[in-house]
Amino acid sequence: MNAQFKKGVLELVVMVVVDEADIYGYELVKTVCEIIQVNEGTIYPLLKRMTLEKYFETYLRESTEGPPRKYYRITSLGREEMIKLKKDWLDFSKSINTFLEKGESHE
Repeated sequence: MNAQFKKGVLELVVMVVVDEADIYGYELVKTVCEIIQVNEGTIYPLLKRMTLEKYFETYLRESTEGPPRKYYRITSLGREEMIKLKKDWLDFSKSINTFLEKGESHE
C-alpha cells in the first residue's frame, strides 16, 4: 500500500482502535498492523503526540508478564476529533470512489 495513503489514515485507525478499548502500546501496534502494515517506530511517536494534544490519556496497569504497562484511553476531546476525522475520511473516500468509478466507464 502507498506510504502516503497509510500516513493519511493512520491517526484515524489508531483512534478507532483505542476507542474500542483501553490498550497498551505493543497490543495497539499488533492490532493496527492487522489493518495497515506499519512499523512500531511509526506508532509510538504518534501516540506521544496524540497524548500531548489531549486526545489520549495514559495510565499504568500491573502485568502478570513483567513490569506495569502503559495503557492508552481516548478522551472526550479525542472522541470528538475521531468522529470528525471519520466523517472527513468517509466523505473523501466516497468522492474518490465516485470519481474512479466514472473513470472505469470510459476504459
